[in-house]
Amino acid sequence: MEKYIEKFIRYLEIEKNYSSHTILNYKLDLRDFNKFIAGTELEKIDYLMLRKYLAVLKEKNLSSRSVGRRLSALRSFFRFLSREGYIKSNPILMLSSPKLEKHLPSFMTEEEVKKLIESAFAKAPDDLLAFRDRAILESFYSSGLRISEVVGLNVDDVDFISGILKIRGKGKKERIVPVGEAALGAIKKYLDKKKKETEAVFLNKNSRRITTRGVMDIVRKYLRLAGIKPGVSAHTFRHSFATHLLNRGADLRTVQELLGHANLSTTQIYTHLTTEKLKSVYDKAHPHA
Repeated sequence: MEKYIEKFIRYLEIEKNYSSHTILNYKLDLRDFNKFIAGTELEKIDYLMLRKYLAVLKEKNLSSRSVGRRLSALRSFFRFLSREGYIKSNPILMLSSPKLEKHLPSFMTEEEVKKLIESAFAKAPDDLLAFRDRAILESFYSSGLRISEVVGLNVDDVDFISGILKIRGKGKKERIVPVGEAALGAIKKYLDKKKKETEAVFLNKNSRRITTRGVMDIVRKYLRLAGIKPGVSAHTFRHSFATHLLNRGADLRTVQELLGHANLSTTQIYTHLTTEKLKSVYDKAHPHA
């Protein structure tokens, strides 16, 4: 079984060009399944065995989202095995995925975002790291970036004349996104202050490319300083970006492109948030609400 997993992982890396993060998750999920089947030959894996595995996952009290992710990895794996001729029939075709609980993403108000960004200059405004931190916060909100996209941003990816960023998103897919004057100005001030020429835009205190953990720590620091409600994270900037655009009249397709979502259904969750806002306004304004 292990050799087939390795073949599949190579396929994801070379042909599908998946991100290292996604590939690691696939590896972990498939090796967990391999541990469950305990040496069973590939041809002997059937629908009933897969059902038992699903039952074991549920007994572990995993969320339906976690179970769904593991099933998704197995579906892709068995589809690959079937297409390559390693198995005669696909045993997972009849297995249904668990229904996912729908969690609405949290987001900040426009006032909270402003307060959070301004908190980056509340202390030591002339400090290099304060310039960097403000540029990071502005970039998150201005372009709806993921943490990995902020970390991976290179100086050559920033077009100060056209006001755009070249972003490498999930699955190493590139997209072009607009960036606002506030974020561009903050990035330029930081680069001018930094002086040192490097490939990466954002560096840590040791002059190396900042890490995901480093960015998360920065966001947490300013959330505390600004006194923003609990449950907010770096990714909340992305949710806020999408929600504020829709609240101000942007269409869903445009927001999908800006976020780099492959499917419109992924973006549609934000319509629930804007619907809640509409209902709130209606309740306050309509005499018979």
